[in-house]
Amino acid sequence: MNFVHIADMHFDAPFSVLNQHDLGNQRRLDQREVFHKIIEYIKQNEIDYFFVCGDLYEHEYVRQSTIEYINNGFKEIPNTKIYIVPGNHDPKIKNSYYAKFNWNENVFIFDTEIQKISEEDVDIYGYGFDNFYMKNTKIKEIKTENPDKINILLTHGSMDGGADELREYNPMKEQELKQLEFDYIALGHIHKPYFNKEQNQKIIYPGSTIALGFDELGSHGMIVGNIDETKKLEIAFVPVDKKEFKEISLEVDNILSKEELIETINAQNWSESSYYKIILTGKRNFEIEPLEILKYVTIKNIIKIKDQTTLKIDLEKVAKEESLKGIFVRNLLQQKTPENEAQILKAIEIGLEAM
Repeated sequence: MNFVHIADMHFDAPFSVLNQHDLGNQRRLDQREVFHKIIEYIKQNEIDYFFVCGDLYEHEYVRQSTIEYINNGFKEIPNTKIYIVPGNHDPKIKNSYYAKFNWNENVFIFDTEIQKISEEDVDIYGYGFDNFYMKNTKIKEIKTENPDKINILLTHGSMDGGADELREYNPMKEQELKQLEFDYIALGHIHKPYFNKEQNQKIIYPGSTIALGFDELGSHGMIVGNIDETKKLEIAFVPVDKKEFKEISLEVDNILSKEELIETINAQNWSESSYYKIILTGKRNFEIEPLEILKYVTIKNIIKIKDQTTLKIDLEKVAKEESLKGIFVRNLLQQKTPENEAQILKAIEIGLEAM
């Protein structure tokens, strides 16, 4: 049996940061293009199963026209069996499209209770969200019934999450998942791909299908897998998002003015297939206001500028001056310890800029 596994598409996400640059609608078109690409891949490669592991759409923002678009895509692959587990952004609640929409006949949507669907070659288990939070996992309740068949588990949630907020989204432990007798565990919720095909790892996060922001750098796409009659698992990550979010560092030590910085940024060879955050580093010779700089940058897909520079100044020299600046710097340097050095230097920088 072969399959495609995706998660976290987040159809109709607001893309609030991109909207500030009139790029939100373009990213929503990118979502459609990527989904069409996945459907075409399934069609061309005669994929048996399509696993969608949560957050297919944004419950708060999704339009019925988008649901129709998704379902029309499913209609294009009638010989592929589609299994969906609702996530925390698209829970199966009373007024959700999972509950009220008439999905194509090849689509099965799991409930919050554990369900098992028996196919000729595989037993597929799954459960999803019926609310925006799920603090208690159902992993310990699952037992495979036929070890001779291929057994697959689908769910959405956080694995080994340390932060309290992650414990609110079907919290699971990897060690517990490893002890389950599944040949493949298809997960969603974590937006970075997580798998190790060299170790024949069976617990897989495909990551978000398209990148949603600067906390999701790198390639995004889908998992394509095959499990043969001996239960040998083969998987591959296939990138499908043609655009990436990238962070680029730019040193400003030798840049002498705001105008020169803007010219330097505009003169770089930026790719149209990426969204950029520029991180300014080094010692600056002038005051930098990132939003003011961004206003005059002509490259549309530069989304953010972050200032991590420090003021170019010889503090020891200033401290020897018989002036208000000298007294200010001397007093603060006398309070400096290894523990508070960063805070003291920042305070000196702010004070000198104010003067």
